[in-house]
Amino acid sequence: MVPSRSDLLPVVALVGRPNVGKSTLFNQLTGSRDALVADMPGLTRDRQYGEVRIGERPFIVVDTGGLAEAGTGVDALMARQSWQAVEEADAVVFLVDARAGLTAADETIARRLRTSGKPVVLAVNKTDGLDADLASAEFHGLGFADLVPIAAVHRRGLRTLVTRVGAALPDVAAAEGAEAPAGQDIRIALVGRPNVGKSTLLNRILGEERVVTFDLPGTTRDSIFVPFERDGRHYTLIDTAGVRRRARIEAAVEKFSVVKALQAMEAADVVVLVLDAREGVVDQDATLAGLAAQAGRTLALAVNKWDGLKAGQRERVRAELDLKLPFLAYAEVYFISALHGTGVGELFDALDRCYASATARFPTSRLTRILEQAVQAHPPPLVRGRRIKLRYAHQGGQRPPVVVIHGNQTERVPDGYRRYLANRFRQALGLVGTPLRIEFRTGDNPYQGRRNELTGRQRRRRKRLLRHARRR
Repeated sequence: MVPSRSDLLPVVALVGRPNVGKSTLFNQLTGSRDALVADMPGLTRDRQYGEVRIGERPFIVVDTGGLAEAGTGVDALMARQSWQAVEEADAVVFLVDARAGLTAADETIARRLRTSGKPVVLAVNKTDGLDADLASAEFHGLGFADLVPIAAVHRRGLRTLVTRVGAALPDVAAAEGAEAPAGQDIRIALVGRPNVGKSTLLNRILGEERVVTFDLPGTTRDSIFVPFERDGRHYTLIDTAGVRRRARIEAAVEKFSVVKALQAMEAADVVVLVLDAREGVVDQDATLAGLAAQAGRTLALAVNKWDGLKAGQRERVRAELDLKLPFLAYAEVYFISALHGTGVGELFDALDRCYASATARFPTSRLTRILEQAVQAHPPPLVRGRRIKLRYAHQGGQRPPVVVIHGNQTERVPDGYRRYLANRFRQALGLVGTPLRIEFRTGDNPYQGRRNELTGRQRRRRKRLLRHARRR
């Protein structure tokens, strides 16, 4: 299928003066906090972007710094980043403070937003305890048709806001007139820092196959879709911009580079994280790897520029992979040279196996048998003197595979035992390059009520028989 821009999640930027409630709104929309800790060992990071799924149309929302009236130094840098967010976004939520009223800074921001050409939804925040219509009245003078009064801290008006934002997002697929041909392709996203060799790897894959290709621009300026065919199967390579280091003033990875990578991962079936063997594993590599893991994407690590490294350097890189990416134990690692073609064929062949693992279906009988063998080899721990019982398992989803396990006291299963089961299932099923998620379901014993009912019947029948015997 030839992709269009609509295949990637649209981006919405939150802008406004300082202290109007942008971060509060961000947290409410994403259901998170500014500092997020992933549910996997070895991965912790902060982020200021997230996915919103409150409405019918999901999108990525990006928090920005406050736009001060006269910014210098750090404030000027924050303002420049905020306006860059507006340029990169598909739509903008302009947040104002109902309690502070309309200010000159609001009017300045509004004038610049009107010249941006972006769809803008005006959110009048902090209307809790006020007459929302009265508090919003003066903000109509800013000239935006979409105005929504909200109270972000209490989640009031958020669903209406998300609906208005979804309606404001452009129908890109219709605008481009993209038509998807019949057939399903495998989408492969190449992500990594600048100059690690992503484009060289893309060209090597295409050049080895000697196919006719064509480029289609993606949602952002820095993502390119390249459909091609190999052995009668359709693929699409998604080339992305590298994630760059930020200025020392901000330690986190540049927001929109991460957002672009996240968009590509969301659109992809398989992610190839390209690393530079000469530089080793750095923080940006770990950030991108964590994004892929959280998205549940099938992943292959391509350690590029492997040719020419000395034995000591190679050992150092292998040690860094284990030390800095422990949460990617399921991902296969390929040491390649995109420039010379070494190992590229093996890498691409593995991507088919990764896709097959992520989309495989497994019968309930097989999953239950694996569960029984795992429990027999290593029983669950005791909880308050009672053993956790795991009865049966079935598949609950694909991409990544989800195994649902039923039993009692499953909410008390320790994280270590959850990881043990995930590893047992992944090994027994022969999964390649894909994470596997375990979900537990606790239910009442279906026979308990019936057993009590039968006991009561037996008791009543015994009494009837005794009465009948006495009469005789």
